[in-house]
Amino acid sequence: MSSPVQVPFLSFIQLDRNSKTPIYLQLAQQLINAIQRGYLLPGSKIPGSRALSELLQLHRKTVIAAYEDLHHQGWIAIKPNKGAYVMDHQRKTTERPYDALVSLSSYPSQTGYHFKQSNVLDNPFELSSCIYQFNDGSADIRLTPIKQLSGLYSATLKRKSTLRTLSNPLQASEYVKEQLSNYLNSSRGLHIAKNNLLVTRSTEMSLYVVAKLIIAPKDVVIVGELSLFTANMIFHEVGAYVQTLGVDEQGIDVDQLAVKLKTTKIRAVYITPHHHYPTTVSLSAQRRVQLLQLAQTYGFIIIEDDYDYDFQYEKSTIMPLASADVNGMVIYVGSFGKSLAPSFSSGFVVAPKNFIDEMQKYLSILDGQGDVVMEQVLAEMIAEGDMHRHLKKSLKVYQERRENCCKVIEALFGNKVSFTPPKGGLALWLRWNIPVSLMQLSKICKQHQLFIPKNILYQNKKTTAMRIGFGHLTTEEMENSLKIMHQALAKIGTTQK
Repeated sequence: MSSPVQVPFLSFIQLDRNSKTPIYLQLAQQLINAIQRGYLLPGSKIPGSRALSELLQLHRKTVIAAYEDLHHQGWIAIKPNKGAYVMDHQRKTTERPYDALVSLSSYPSQTGYHFKQSNVLDNPFELSSCIYQFNDGSADIRLTPIKQLSGLYSATLKRKSTLRTLSNPLQASEYVKEQLSNYLNSSRGLHIAKNNLLVTRSTEMSLYVVAKLIIAPKDVVIVGELSLFTANMIFHEVGAYVQTLGVDEQGIDVDQLAVKLKTTKIRAVYITPHHHYPTTVSLSAQRRVQLLQLAQTYGFIIIEDDYDYDFQYEKSTIMPLASADVNGMVIYVGSFGKSLAPSFSSGFVVAPKNFIDEMQKYLSILDGQGDVVMEQVLAEMIAEGDMHRHLKKSLKVYQERRENCCKVIEALFGNKVSFTPPKGGLALWLRWNIPVSLMQLSKICKQHQLFIPKNILYQNKKTTAMRIGFGHLTTEEMENSLKIMHQALAKIGTTQK
C-alpha cells in the first residue's frame, strides 16, 4: 500500500481559483478521478486534512468539506482517530507508476477504443471572413421580417395553450400539419390530408429518415450525373449503390433510365425536378409523365425534392410529380419557410399514411420534441396569410437580383461564359467557354475579398461550371463580387478557345 506522503498529488490535482466551481468541489472531483484512474488505490490511506491543505496551500476547512463530500458519495471511509481511506469496491486495480501520471484537469485528446468513421459525411462547407462570398443559392436573411416573427414567437409563448403543447408535441403538430397541408394543396396542386404529412427540422432530416426506411445496403439509387451533394451523402451513408443519369436542358435523361431498368433492379430515383440541382433546369412535362409510368411498371420509388419550389418567376407554375401520383410511388420532400432565415424554416415529407406512420416512429427517436413554438409560428403565418405576402414581396427582390446578375455577367464576361437565366430558384448555372482552372480562380478571388467555396465549383473533362447564388447579395454586392472575379480571370491569363 502506498504511503499518502509518497503520492504526488501536485502532479494530478490542479485547482482553478478563478472558476465558478467552488474549490472544495474541484478538489473532490479530482480526487474521485484519481480513484477511478487508479492513482489512489482501494484501501489506501489519504493524507489528513491538515497535511493536504498545507501541500495544496488551501484552508483546512476547504479540504474537510471535500472529504465530507467524498464520504457522502461513498468514495472514502473516514475512521475516527485513524484517518480517511479509499473505499474498496472490489475492483481489480493495478498500481500505476507515478512517473506516468498526467494532470486530471485535462481531458483525453483521443479515444481509447475503435469506432466507425466515415469520410462520406465530411463537412463539405467552408467558412471565410471575406467581405463578399458566393454560395449555391440561399435567401437573404436580411429580408426576414424579424420584428413580425419575434412578435408572433413572443405571443405564442405567452398563451396558456402553448404550455400544454410544450409537454405534448404531437398535439401541437396537428394544427401545424393542418395548416401546412392546406398550404401545400393550394400552392402545389396536392390533394393531401394532415395524416399524409410529417414535419421535420430540415430536408436533410427528411431524406435521412426516408433513406433509412426504404434503402437496404447495396440497393441501387439513381441520381443526376450532377446532383445535390447532401442527398448523395445520405444515400451513400445508408449503404446504397449510387448510379447516375445524364442531365440536359430537359432535366434527367429518362430514356437512359428506361434502358438501365432493363438490366438493373433500381430501388429509388432521386430528383429535384422543379429546379435541378445544380444546373437549375426543369424536368420537362413529357419526362415527368414517362418517369411516373416507369415507376409504376418497374416498382421503383421516386424521391421528389421540391428544391427552391417557392422561388418561381414565371407565371406558369409546374406542378410536382406528387400531384399526379395515383399509385403511391412518389415520396415528396421539401422545406417550408426557406425565404426566411434558416433557423425559422422546417422540413416536411408527403407520402401515403402507412409510410408517414412508420416515419413518425423513427422521427420520435431522432427528434421527439421538435420545435413546437417555431412550428406554431409558421402555422400562424400560413393561416393569417403572412407567409404568402412575405414570399410575394421577397420574390420581387430576388427577381430583380437575378436580372441584375445576368446583366453584369454578360457585360463583364461576354462569350467567355454561357448561361440560361433560371426560371426559378436563387442561383444560376454558369458554364465556362474558355479553359480556366476554377480552383486557381477561387484562390485569386479570395486574395481580393471574394470567397468562392469548393462546393459550387464543377470541373472535370466534360464540365467547367459554377453554381452562383444571387439571392443573398444585393445588386451592388453582386456587381462588386463579379468585378473581382473578372479581374482575377485576367490575372491567370486564360485564352478564349
